Amino acid sequence: MLNFYHVARNAFRESLREPIFFLLLCTAIALIGLFPTLSLFVFREQIKLVMDSSMATTMVFGLIAAVLCASHTVSREMRNGTVLLLLSKPVPRKNFILAKIAGITAALTVFVLICNLSSLISLRVACDQFRLDFVTMYIYYGLLVAACIFGAVRNYVLRRSFASSAIAGMLVLISLFAFILFFIPVNSENFPEYRDVLPAFILIFFSVWTMGVITVTLSTRLDVIANLTICSVLFFSGLVSDYFFGKAAEDTLFSASSVLYALIPNWQFFWLADALASKRHIPFEYLAWCGAYCILYVCFCSYIAVILFRDREIGGNLT
Repeated sequence: MLNFYHVARNAFRESLREPIFFLLLCTAIALIGLFPTLSLFVFREQIKLVMDSSMATTMVFGLIAAVLCASHTVSREMRNGTVLLLLSKPVPRKNFILAKIAGITAALTVFVLICNLSSLISLRVACDQFRLDFVTMYIYYGLLVAACIFGAVRNYVLRRSFASSAIAGMLVLISLFAFILFFIPVNSENFPEYRDVLPAFILIFFSVWTMGVITVTLSTRLDVIANLTICSVLFFSGLVSDYFFGKAAEDTLFSASSVLYALIPNWQFFWLADALASKRHIPFEYLAWCGAYCILYVCFCSYIAVILFRDREIGGNLT
């Protein structure tokens, strides 16, 4: 158990230290902060525009971050043989790959948490149809700059990783700012209730976690390009799974369509931006069923990852 914890912690730290992870996070939250400026071109649909754009940005950038984290912590370590150093110690292969899944999932949790908090702040900026809250927007981007300065100072003085230090600063500052905004009343009828916003954001966690475990499973056999290609196909296939396979799966229980409908993750289960924009309440039962779906899919992919990694040759090129 102790070895599992250390491998998972190292995978988590390595993911946060990756410059590309930091760049993806910065790009995602910078775009989320800019979405309210586009809401001036729609009429009474600014909340829907910001919500759809923010949630889509979080899911797409979370997908890319998951693939790159898995490729760095699994594929590259197997290719250069550094995994042999760990497997030479009393670390079973099963524990190694499961610990990698846990560490990458933790890093993706930080990624999605920062993006979701940024989305809440962005909603506050765009809550008024005719006037943006520029004070909140300026404070938001000021906090991002302050987090980067904190990372640079910590890197210069203590020789710590700039990327991980800046991400930690963003997590603390954005969380505090979102917490303060929670107690400031919103003078707008269009702003959704927090009790409706939080379940929709929790579903985004489920979707990115599911994609994260898929990328780790594929990284045991594929390099980053092939991994990203297959994950992209699975992502877009899951978005249209109901249209192409759902109806056929209902008509015939045991068929190719039903098998594909079961194997391909249905991302529409986790996408409720339309319901949130129309102020429809997301019931707890739906959240629980989606959580069970996520857990089952994560367990299934983890089992496949253990099987694929069990007989994997270490130190050679990925095939």
